[in-house]
Amino acid sequence: MAGLILEARGLDVLLGDYQVLWDARLAVAEGEMVALLGPNGAGKSTLLNTVSGLLRPRAGAISFRGEPIAGLPAHRIVARGLAHVLERRRLFPYLTVEQNLRLGAYPAAARAGREAQLARVKALFPVLEARGSQLARTLSGGEQQMVALARGLMAQPRLLMIDEPFLGLAPRVVAELAEAIRRINGEGVTIVFIEQNVELALSLATRGYVLESGRVALDGRSADLLRSPEVRRIFLGG
Repeated sequence: MAGLILEARGLDVLLGDYQVLWDARLAVAEGEMVALLGPNGAGKSTLLNTVSGLLRPRAGAISFRGEPIAGLPAHRIVARGLAHVLERRRLFPYLTVEQNLRLGAYPAAARAGREAQLARVKALFPVLEARGSQLARTLSGGEQQMVALARGLMAQPRLLMIDEPFLGLAPRVVAELAEAIRRINGEGVTIVFIEQNVELALSLATRGYVLESGRVALDGRSADLLRSPEVRRIFLGG
């Protein structure tokens, strides 16, 4: 695949003594939006956590923008332009919305453009302007997810990874967030995201990877995966 911004191959990852990923792989081209699919416990979050430096692989290689990053600490990977929005938002609950957002610009490379980027994320999510002085814990689930996405963008990433952005949200909020993610991608940020809803994920993404029991079972273009009997088997059984 030409123009890769991220490539992971041959990843074996353990959590304690339990192996979660076997020979996992992921390749993402600059400007793409790619979905990671699979049942609960398939290893999707573990794969993203390994790419972003929260976990170290026992084996395998990861490159970002042509440079090896496997084993680097997470803060150094963020500084290179790869941001990760974790599952269930992980905001600082007793800090305000504004404080949470500003912490997203902690990498030195992002600090110089912090005010301009703050204006951009508030334009993307206008509710954040009105909620700026509120503690993060007082927001609705959808508003907290907007803060989490905006905080990730404050690092000015080239690649944004998002773990289950729509989890537990009302359909109206899901539609609003999906449109925001399309806009983020349209403005040049490459996106990899995890989602349980196959049709929703593949309506957003250009390509997808399907994990099953810690291995990549298949990958391909979204339209092909939607028609795949193997995808139906993995998610519906049989």
